[in-house]
Amino acid sequence: MKTENQKAWFFVLPVLLLVAFNALIPMMTVVNYSVQETFGDNMFFWEGLTWFENLLRSERFHASLGRQFLFTGLILAIEIPLGIAIAMSMPRKGFWVPFCLVIMALPMLIPWNVVGAMWNIFTLPDIGLMGYFLNHVLGISYDMTQNVFAAWVTIIIMDVWHWTSLVVLLSYAGLVSIPEAYYQAAKIDGASNFAVFRFIQLPKMKNVLTIAVLLRFIDSFNIYTEPFVLTGGGPGNSTTLLSIDLVKIALGQFDLGPAAAMSLIYFAITLLVSWLFYTLMTKDDAR
Repeated sequence: MKTENQKAWFFVLPVLLLVAFNALIPMMTVVNYSVQETFGDNMFFWEGLTWFENLLRSERFHASLGRQFLFTGLILAIEIPLGIAIAMSMPRKGFWVPFCLVIMALPMLIPWNVVGAMWNIFTLPDIGLMGYFLNHVLGISYDMTQNVFAAWVTIIIMDVWHWTSLVVLLSYAGLVSIPEAYYQAAKIDGASNFAVFRFIQLPKMKNVLTIAVLLRFIDSFNIYTEPFVLTGGGPGNSTTLLSIDLVKIALGQFDLGPAAAMSLIYFAITLLVSWLFYTLMTKDDAR
């Protein structure tokens, strides 16, 4: 009878303990603040579930949450198909393979705050290259600091530029792992390009696409630095996503109780939607 060697857990245990330490202590602190009120001087007053009830009735919370879901939905709808299309157009052999992979990876190497600052300068209507070209060359009225639609288009394009590469690299890894025999069999059967994509490439990329969707959902749903540096949540509150609103409440207004309650609801929504994504995309594997 074959016995399993469990000694590998001793190597994983320190990592698990470190992650648990870094996650549980901040989480318990947030839970503590979410049920209390503090006015400084380390004085706390019990509030129970008041902050949660107020948030769930708050129009401000609903508005920022709606903007966050809108942003994430647009990002997933654009980056996943675009990433697959780019990966399918990349060469599989030859000199250009490492060149294309390096080019794809470059945007992800740029720090988040630098990306926001770079796009802020790039899109300024008078001195930015993109802003000047749209306004003075093409004659398109563009000003992300004043126009809501322009601000949304800008933050969407910025994120697509920054993170589509992740989807491309994951999709490409799935594509190159498909054995050549599948393509030869499809060619013998006279399958069309769409049939090859539908019945060979897409199923074989399912696992990596599941990872891509989960990573892009979690990252885009919790994004803060890039849109904050780019627009500051403006014009007005039009690009104030839930993450930006949370920081404003916690640090700008110093309302630690409502901010802690919002962060817990934020975490619960992220966890729930991630679980739903994973369940839907792996339900066939479970069968």
